[in-house]
Amino acid sequence: MTRRVPSQWEEITADNPAHSTWYVERFRQLAAQGDDIVGEARLVDAMLPRAARVLDAGCGPGRLGGYLHEAGHTVVGVDVDPVLIAAAEQDHPGPTWLVGDLAELDLPARGIAADFDAIACAGNVMTFLAPSTRGAVLSAFARHLSPTGRAVIGFGADRGYDFPEFLTDAAESGLHLDLKLSTWDLRPFTEDSDFLVAIFSRSA
Repeated sequence: MTRRVPSQWEEITADNPAHSTWYVERFRQLAAQGDDIVGEARLVDAMLPRAARVLDAGCGPGRLGGYLHEAGHTVVGVDVDPVLIAAAEQDHPGPTWLVGDLAELDLPARGIAADFDAIACAGNVMTFLAPSTRGAVLSAFARHLSPTGRAVIGFGADRGYDFPEFLTDAAESGLHLDLKLSTWDLRPFTEDSDFLVAIFSRSA
């Protein structure tokens, strides 16, 4: 049996058990202050028909999935951290929130169809994965998309996962690059961009 590789997020929380609670409270505080914490979700919502099916991959405490649920979509959120999932269930009832490793994502085995109209992966989730599992995660995204679905993945530069390497991994995992942006508010990607929002469809 292959030994499971823990994510970098799990290593962080193992070293500092209070980190997850701090993370939850940080976003609760930002929301209470009126800060915009759902810009990523607005982009995803704009891409979708009403009542679409969305996978919030690495959902954290549910800020994106909660917004998309309120917009009328059917949302499934998956995160490896049970503290974050508990916060999502408390703060954003309605979506299906699941504890799970994205590298082992198999929602049909849990009775959930793998035909999502969109997969949203924000919050630098890709950079918190164990490097050896990145390809498995991207392949799982491709498997869980509907034939016309799209995956939207965003993360910053200088976080241990170079953009060209990521784009190569995505292509090898069955994802076709449709568009590159430098922000969640649709600014074009350039060679100097320090953030990437990549929109993919399933490869033919």
